[in-house]
This record gives sequence, C-alpha cells and structure tokens, in this order.
Amino acid sequence: MGVSVSEAHAVDDELVEAFERLIPQLSRSNPPPSEHELDELVRSEASHLLVARDDNGTIVGSLTLVVFRIPTAVRAWIEDVVVDEAARGQGVGETLNREALRIAKEHGARTVDLTSRPSREAANRLYQRLGFEPRETNVYRYEL
Repeated sequence: MGVSVSEAHAVDDELVEAFERLIPQLSRSNPPPSEHELDELVRSEASHLLVARDDNGTIVGSLTLVVFRIPTAVRAWIEDVVVDEAARGQGVGETLNREALRIAKEHGARTVDLTSRPSREAANRLYQRLGFEPRETNVYRYEL
C-alpha cells in the first residue's frame, strides 16, 4: 500500500468521519473531536494535523505535531498518533512520523518528544527504529 501524508488545513465531512473511526482505536476514554474542535485544531498556529491517505485517498491515520516556543528553545511534541487497524504494519505510522520530524526541524526544533504506553509494543518499536530514545524522566498529570 502506498501512503501519502499531508497537513489538514480545513475541516470537511471526510475528516470528521475519519476521526470518528480512528479515535476509538486510539482511546476508549476520549470521544472523537467534534467538527468545531477539529476546526480549532487545524486553525491553530502551534498545531499541525497530519493525515495519511492510502492509494484510494482514504484517510488511514493521523498524527498531531505541536510546535511552540519556550524561553530556552523551540519545542516539538507528537501526540495522538493513530493508524487504522486495517492499515497497521504497512508503513503508515513511519510515514506520519517522518513528516512530523521534517516539519519540526523546519520550524527550528532541535528535539521532538512523545510518550507511548509500554503496552503499545509495535508503536514503541517504531519510535526506537526512527531514532527516538527513552528519557529518564517523570511524567506528571494534574486532573482539572
């Protein structure tokens, strides 16, 4: 399967429907974004919503890259990587990540961070194969 990746700059029914299909494959606890929420995402200067399409033009995956300035650097963070179950193992995740790394570099980031649950073994192997290295750090979350 060939795969192409592009950045979403507008929201249409196809994008909304793709996220209704993809997000439940990523998270059982978070609902798919609404059309309004997707619109906020694609219009944000800090966010880059990447979508992967197969040879038929069907959206088979997505990744969000966030690039932002802090006092010490330009930071880049990859979030919500999801590949449709039917397209896994066919290079979709790798293509999405490589494009995110290219965009991050283009925006001046020197590093790109992400997190991945240990149970996502295939994803973790992919990240390590791409050159991501585990960091010795604590990740904290504060529930609002």
